Amino acid sequence: MSSTTAEQTTAGAAASPADTDHPIHAAHTPSGTIRLGVFFQGVNSSTAWRAPGAGDQVAWESFERLITTAERGVFSAFFLGEGLRLREHQGVPLEFDVAGRPDAQTLLAALASITRQIGLVATQNTTYNDPVDLARRLQSLDLLSDGRAAWNIVTTDNAWTGENFRRGGYIDHAERYEHAEAFVDVARRIWRGEDVDHQGRHYHVRASGRLPRSRQGEPVLFQAGVSPQGRDFAARTADVIFSPFGDLERAIDFRHDIVERTLAAGRSAESVQIFPGAEFILAATDAEAEDKLRWVREQQVGPQQAIALLEQYWGRDLTAYDPDGPLPDVDPLVAESGVTRGAGFQFEKAQELTRAWREEAAQKGLSILEFARSRQGSRGSSFTGSYDSVAEQLAEYARWGAIDGLNITPWLIPGGLDDIVDELVPRLQERGVYPTEYSGTTLRENLGLPALA
Repeated sequence: MSSTTAEQTTAGAAASPADTDHPIHAAHTPSGTIRLGVFFQGVNSSTAWRAPGAGDQVAWESFERLITTAERGVFSAFFLGEGLRLREHQGVPLEFDVAGRPDAQTLLAALASITRQIGLVATQNTTYNDPVDLARRLQSLDLLSDGRAAWNIVTTDNAWTGENFRRGGYIDHAERYEHAEAFVDVARRIWRGEDVDHQGRHYHVRASGRLPRSRQGEPVLFQAGVSPQGRDFAARTADVIFSPFGDLERAIDFRHDIVERTLAAGRSAESVQIFPGAEFILAATDAEAEDKLRWVREQQVGPQQAIALLEQYWGRDLTAYDPDGPLPDVDPLVAESGVTRGAGFQFEKAQELTRAWREEAAQKGLSILEFARSRQGSRGSSFTGSYDSVAEQLAEYARWGAIDGLNITPWLIPGGLDDIVDELVPRLQERGVYPTEYSGTTLRENLGLPALA
């Protein structure tokens, strides 16, 4: 997805839902507000770890500063990813990705003690956890944080991750959501204090809930699947769905689709909130922001990273190629990109993709390094511009009801939220589209979700 610039902001601000072919869904009532969350990815290709001011990706101080800044900015949630295995490249651990991530629930339990209202979201895998054990750990976090816990439900079926658990790819790709839905059902029944006797296709469970419910009832459920199967799963089970569709037109289309699926599942149109992932490159003026964007891309992607990016899709050693030269003129050795570099790089049809890349790079006169830097901003929504122009753009998103919020991946850790909280948030509050204080003390309240019975 291309970066969103000041020029697009001006064009978008002139339109209204009634003026276009993409009105809001008739069953959906926009809240008129937008919320923010922050995604601490840890090892990733989005953070400029080489830039001045970059911190340690596993140090307590990095997590502490980021979450306290987010809470000062009335962010709804602090979100942690999960890594169940070191990423690999060309059959060996990826040199730029040799540090793992701390366990999300352990870290969030510690962060709960230094915060009061921000939500605490842990990514946890349904394939490589036990439902009774995970339900108890999530409920414990919810109780200890006084109702601020959430679970980002992820599924895995590949043998590459499974080898870490001596299980291999024992679950078929087509069954992963069936497995996950039964898993979530067991967890919810435990949270509600029910006796569980689940005799399912993938596992058998007999257990009883023993902990009291938190003030929000039970952890909020997040989900990130955007395939048709993933969207249906979210429509049936989730409170919040992450999405990669942050530009306005795609965001509205995605809203329509999720509302339709949610209604078909027998839930209300507002049952599932939408939080696309986003990157912000901000400055006092649009021109300064564009200069900053170029500098950030240089910090994120160096010559080695550029070659490694292409190797993921070519499936072959490309170190002999000059990063300042044209894209390789050889065909890929693989038909489809694999899973070993993470979800953002997988299942691309290599022949078609690399052919299109060569044509694009040749047409634009881009070297390998320049092309790789241009791709860095295309894997998610990048909002680039002055504080005022980006604030106006987000206000338009709120008026449309296209999204409920944005889950920000800071380009710098731990100081990457400072300009957002100090400059952008006040401008959003002046426009009346961002909360000036927390609605309550539970995550469910601060997301505007209905209370559980």
